[in-house]
Amino acid sequence: MGQTAEPSKTPPLVLTNPKGLFDPAPYGFSHVAQVAPGTRLIYLAGQGGERETGALEPDFRLQVRQALQNIRTALESVGAGVGDVAKLTMLVVDHTEEKLRIIGPELDAAWNGGMKPTCTLIPVPRLALDGMLFEVEAVAVLPA
Repeated sequence: MGQTAEPSKTPPLVLTNPKGLFDPAPYGFSHVAQVAPGTRLIYLAGQGGERETGALEPDFRLQVRQALQNIRTALESVGAGVGDVAKLTMLVVDHTEEKLRIIGPELDAAWNGGMKPTCTLIPVPRLALDGMLFEVEAVAVLPA
């Protein structure tokens, strides 16, 4: 009889912040995401600050909060959670450091204080809908 393979002890996703790079935690991200071979990648479309009805939240902070809740909802629909996210890409209309000071704590709350994924923030002049101020897309990792 053939031998059965041992299940891998390697976690599907490992987030790290190597020595020699600044501490990104206050800004809501990690520097490195390692994805193990044989995992399932989940790509989430950009989520904005729209409620289920399609109505946009009225200000930047509430749009960020709703967009991150939308990411959580999408993740839960495939059996994943925020700890499974390897990469975020955030689009911010008319980005300022004041907006960055809003995003960090909102990410911390959405991730329950846990390690945040890698992240790229891209300032943009506008997004798809009038009044849309923030959009975030995600890539998550699950065991195969």
